[in-house]
Amino acid sequence: MIPDFDADGLLPPGDYEVSFAELHRSVLVEGGAGTQATWDASWRAKLVSNLEILTRQLWAVGVKEVYADGSFAEDKDHPNDVDGYFVCDPQPLITGELSRRLNLLDPSKIWTWDPASRKPYRGYPKKQLPMWHQYRVELYPHVPGLGIGCGIFDKYGNELEFPSAFRQCRRNGKPRGIVKIKYGGES
Repeated sequence: MIPDFDADGLLPPGDYEVSFAELHRSVLVEGGAGTQATWDASWRAKLVSNLEILTRQLWAVGVKEVYADGSFAEDKDHPNDVDGYFVCDPQPLITGELSRRLNLLDPSKIWTWDPASRKPYRGYPKKQLPMWHQYRVELYPHVPGLGIGCGIFDKYGNELEFPSAFRQCRRNGKPRGIVKIKYGGES
């Protein structure tokens, strides 16, 4: 199970493997011990449902490891979105086969990481990917061993890969936990 938030409002460091049913019943949706009355459980449940749609599409094309965090995994009443990454092989990613196969499954054809596909959203400083506009979820590919950075830097200025970048708070660099979705887990 996913533990309550720590004193900094973060998940304690670790990987918390859960099914979607468990995630819906967790502190990330229902709130924890110090949850305020403004906690938006219905919005958080919607984000989990959207994450499930995209994760099931990834599973359908053979991707088994999906991780989720971002402000969703913090003690924030109304997170903007869910951020995450998935582990994939390099060849289908590089050739575009992965995006092509995923877009065959998604009615809105949102699977791209092309910077030119990013569009503005009112009130947000950064342009967002099509999957964010449709689902308020951004999942990025990670190919282990390639050493490809993700645009997030540690306190020493080193660019991080998704696994390490997503296991620290972007505000203060403190270590935090991450959610791993159980492959093939019940909804």
